[in-house]
Amino acid sequence: MQAEDWKNYFESVHSVLEENKTYLCELDRALGDGDHGITMSIGWKAVQEALDSKLAEETDCGKIAMTAGRSFLSAVGSSVGPLYASGFMAGAKAVKNKTELSMEDMRQFWIEFTNGVQERSQAEPGDKTMMDVLYPVQAALRSEEGTVEEKFEQASQAAKDGMEATKEMSSQKGRSSRLGERSIGHQDPGATSMQLLFSTFVMEALNLKTVKEEY
Repeated sequence: MQAEDWKNYFESVHSVLEENKTYLCELDRALGDGDHGITMSIGWKAVQEALDSKLAEETDCGKIAMTAGRSFLSAVGSSVGPLYASGFMAGAKAVKNKTELSMEDMRQFWIEFTNGVQERSQAEPGDKTMMDVLYPVQAALRSEEGTVEEKFEQASQAAKDGMEATKEMSSQKGRSSRLGERSIGHQDPGATSMQLLFSTFVMEALNLKTVKEEY
């Protein structure tokens, strides 16, 4: 994945989350104040603006991820801003000074991304948060079995399973924790947006690799 492909990925996330803005708000309406889709939209529009301006000529994948995280944080005042920023900034250190990313580089990025979000959130598995997507993603990426591509395919499925599993959880973090047992039966919006972010990455990375192999 070249730096330009890396930037294209961030653009795709912006598009995917914009398309799902209403859906994310509907999920959040059952558990919070119903604005998660709007929050994502504001944050990713800021990332897109950075891609179109200060990152237009940037080829350092670490700087691209770092700036994306800072742009998101500057635009989003809610708790999700620092979480996303912590993930991108931690992941950026794993790809610092690289203008092209191998599958192994990208595996390291997501492992460190997860570490960054976990350190900031302090969420445990089963708390009904975005970490219920990222914990199983990281476990799949750290697996000693299979190729790196296979690890990403397994991680993508793990992300989906983790997102859907939040329906059966009682919220332990944030505003929705006040609902207690009444939060059961509702899919967590933060886990959903994180699953969209990660699945978009896997789809783009694996498609890109397939195209390169065919040519």
